[in-house]
Amino acid sequence: MVVGMKSGMDWNTMVDSMTTRERFHAVMNAQPFDRLPVVEWAGWWNQTIDRWHEEKLPADVTDRYDIVRHFGLDLYCQASLAHTTPACPRPEHHGAGILASIEDYERIRPELLPWPPSNRDAMLREFEHWARLQEKGEAVVWFSVQGFFWWPRTLFGIEQHLFAFYDQAELMHRMNQDLAEWQLKVFDDMANVCEPDFMSFAEDMSYNHGPMLSKDLFDEFMTPYYRQVVPRLDELGIIPIVDSDGDITVPAEWFRDVGVRGILPLERQAGVDVAQLRDLFPDMCWIGCFDKMTMNQGEAAMRAEFERLLPTAAKGRLIISCDHQTPPGVSYDDYQLYLRLFREYGAVAGRLSAQLGTAE
Repeated sequence: MVVGMKSGMDWNTMVDSMTTRERFHAVMNAQPFDRLPVVEWAGWWNQTIDRWHEEKLPADVTDRYDIVRHFGLDLYCQASLAHTTPACPRPEHHGAGILASIEDYERIRPELLPWPPSNRDAMLREFEHWARLQEKGEAVVWFSVQGFFWWPRTLFGIEQHLFAFYDQAELMHRMNQDLAEWQLKVFDDMANVCEPDFMSFAEDMSYNHGPMLSKDLFDEFMTPYYRQVVPRLDELGIIPIVDSDGDITVPAEWFRDVGVRGILPLERQAGVDVAQLRDLFPDMCWIGCFDKMTMNQGEAAMRAEFERLLPTAAKGRLIISCDHQTPPGVSYDDYQLYLRLFREYGAVAGRLSAQLGTAE
């Protein structure tokens, strides 16, 4: 479903004339919009919130959505279903795996991708609540699942996963086929209680010099599974977006070709240039790209960053947000300044979108 603009708008006075949901869909469909959404696509680091509590954030404001309301952000509600049971083995340390062979996989398979997921009932209750807000236009609803690079890596561990593309191809395919079948159940289950506006596949398959695998490996081990699940998302009207850190300039095309419609968070420190990506792939959507390293550098630095992004944002299909999560080096006052500038430039982007007609 496309939630578009109200007709007959006076574009000079339309800031905040759209609902949160209308605004999201207008931007993502390259339609003129009143202003940019003001969002933090991910929750804040604990250390950041701890610092703000020592400064000016009230002690009782701790929940992610209470923080959203405190700062007056647009409400984007996110869910994530458990991919394992509580009895699933845990890695010994970050980056370690929990299996090394097909025998290991068969042994722990009952604890992987459970149906129903252990937190399903709680998630569906949240979705029912969010759906009521969504129907009134007050919220955008989305969910996340692990992708076809991320999921095998969590099972093998970081190093062994990279060898497994060559040494354990059969097991890699088994893992991803099981994941795809589970995801299709998840999509339909959530769609029974809510119509999510978008979703994300967690991948993190790039670093600051590009992707961690070749196009050939992507085509062999990931393409078949994206092509199984993305068409169902299209049928449900859910925008599929990939969440990958690092420089995603090269694999952006790979994801586009399997039907993925967007990427986040577009880390500036990895050299990602959203203007270039927007021009190369005008039908794709982008979330993030605001350089978090400017957020404690004062007004001039933040203004320069908004100025860099403004021409691209005015074309649509770009939701500006912190390019990962707001770091703990950013004070409460820094963040309030960031939001004031965000709202200023977001309104300018809206006026420019009207002049352009967007849909470029």
